[in-house]
Amino acid sequence: MRRDDIISPDDYRAIENSLAFEIPLPVAKDWSAAADFLKLLSDFCLDKKPVNIVECSSGTSSLVLAKCCQMNESGHVYSLENGEEFAQKTRRQLTDFSLGSHCSVIHSPLENIEVNGVPFKWYTLDKLPVRDINVLVVDGPSGFIQKNSRYPALPLLVDRLAKDCVIFLDDAAREDEQALVRLWQLEFPEFQAEYIENERGCFVLRRC
Repeated sequence: MRRDDIISPDDYRAIENSLAFEIPLPVAKDWSAAADFLKLLSDFCLDKKPVNIVECSSGTSSLVLAKCCQMNESGHVYSLENGEEFAQKTRRQLTDFSLGSHCSVIHSPLENIEVNGVPFKWYTLDKLPVRDINVLVVDGPSGFIQKNSRYPALPLLVDRLAKDCVIFLDDAAREDEQALVRLWQLEFPEFQAEYIENERGCFVLRRC
């Protein structure tokens, strides 16, 4: 599917204007989510007003999602971040943007786990307090850590997902993300995947 209405991946200014940010978003080249992916998230959250948002990896997306909760006057973001330094950095940014009350950045070191007999390094979940997740944003762990690095997200969190949960998988143009979505659909056929052809590719999964 082609999204002709998606903004340029580098056009963060449009996001800042649409969400009424008073200061520029902190953007790190090659690390921050692309602007077109952030627009996809913000459009959905402003329309559907999700209550519980969980994201795998924190950063610019945390600010955008928290801003949506602030504008909606409802909802909360829980960001899993494996690096303590990055977790602290995102917390400081949330404070700078007066969004700290709308997002909890949870330091979740990667631990050795096994999913369907395959070893992975994935976020510890013992500090994630929320169930009934309405939106799950999968943008970590980094792909260089292991093959199909983000695969554990659905198997490990499926029991916490609300019936109406929508999953956004970033970087879906990559071979690993394409492969793991095929695995997800084999194991969880109740989820239908839609591919969004933006800068880095995105899969949106919903229950049929």
